[in-house]
Amino acid sequence: MRKSVRALALHGFLAGLSFALFSIGVVPVAAQELVKLPYVPTPQKVVDEMIKLGEVKATDYVIDLGSGDGRIIITAAKTAKARGLGVDIDSKLVELSNSNAKSAGVADRAEFVERDMFKTDISKASVLMLYVLPEFMQRLRSKVQNELKPGTRVVAHDYHMGDWYPDRIVELTVPEKIEANGTDKAYLYLWVVPTMVQGSWNVQFEPAGKVDPLIFAFNQNYQMISGAVVGPGQPKIEDSKLNGDEISFTLTMRSTPYQFTGKIMGNTIEGKALAAGAKEAMPWKATKAK
Repeated sequence: MRKSVRALALHGFLAGLSFALFSIGVVPVAAQELVKLPYVPTPQKVVDEMIKLGEVKATDYVIDLGSGDGRIIITAAKTAKARGLGVDIDSKLVELSNSNAKSAGVADRAEFVERDMFKTDISKASVLMLYVLPEFMQRLRSKVQNELKPGTRVVAHDYHMGDWYPDRIVELTVPEKIEANGTDKAYLYLWVVPTMVQGSWNVQFEPAGKVDPLIFAFNQNYQMISGAVVGPGQPKIEDSKLNGDEISFTLTMRSTPYQFTGKIMGNTIEGKALAAGAKEAMPWKATKAK
């Protein structure tokens, strides 16, 4: 868990925030840069809230990049029975972390290794924990998007990933932070890694009929999506939401609103649609247009 002396103010984050597409690359980072990063332990109150925000459970595999003394992974193993991996460039902290895990009785579920965070395979993580400098958060963003599967939760302490707007922001009052940060405020950010839905989709939905095609078109900036539709009865899409590989929206067609939910699986989407006042939902399927 590595950080700079000053925490980022929340209003500054919100004021300068704008959306961008999935096109930012990772800037190479020399190992000596990582070694120079100051180490400050994350207060236990913050650790507990990070575990809570990430909804860590026994089936999760948690990875902490810049794991310091290992308390995030050890806490996840103790309180949630999760398995986890902590990565740090400092061999002494890695040795301390493995010793702490053994003392806590969770060495079978908590492992710590000396490794460059940018060279670490994070694809197995279902939850990723981060407490690193803002410039490293920016560089990690592309790695997170490229390696983590949709639905993976990413939790960060104090620093965000630039223009990738978080799904949730939690503000905490933590007196222990005053000495190092000059403030008792801590900010936690949660992202759920989204799948790619942008593009046009040919839709099979019985109420639309078989003569006139029903086509959905989605625009996407990270997890933020908006939709348009072509089909019979001047249809309209509203309230589009994307959560990992799950999509939901309201489709109004021939004056009837339908609540759509679906799961995205590569180039197909399958789900259910419930008409207003109906008791049973109807199936729908979409295939991405070439």
